[in-house]
Amino acid sequence: MTEHILVIIKPDGMLKGHAGHVLARFEETDLLLVGGRVVKVTRELAETHYAHLKDKPFFAELIRFLMGELHNNQDMVLALIFSGEDAVKKGRAIAGATNPELAEPHSIRGSLGRVTTKGVFENVIHVSSDALEGEREIKLWFSPDEVAREIFPSKLVAGRKAWL
Repeated sequence: MTEHILVIIKPDGMLKGHAGHVLARFEETDLLLVGGRVVKVTRELAETHYAHLKDKPFFAELIRFLMGELHNNQDMVLALIFSGEDAVKKGRAIAGATNPELAEPHSIRGSLGRVTTKGVFENVIHVSSDALEGEREIKLWFSPDEVAREIFPSKLVAGRKAWL
């Protein structure tokens, strides 16, 4: 079944110049890149993206991380949409475990990530956890006009496409 995932190259990955490597790793698969944009992450976007974690003790730090506040105010990320058969499974395998120390050595997080002395996971990327979450995230980060293929139903509203 065709799935769609959001991949975000986080501020630590952008600051260290890993965007090209991450993109290359995903393009080596049979997944199709159907959208991409550089995004300045606002507090509202970060909090909405991670809303499911709002009750966790690390939520505030996670928001600051995604906004770039923990990385020299590197507040831009690269958001990408990939589509294809088993995109979630393939994307999560390429990414590796969330904790870089537990990730497979050849995964992105295993080879490029680290855990700081303060215990912060600098894990370079975010990958949607499942297809439903992928749809929610893509609709949060992209408008239908920013996606090269029709991946979800949309309609015209005031001359622009909007997600249904």
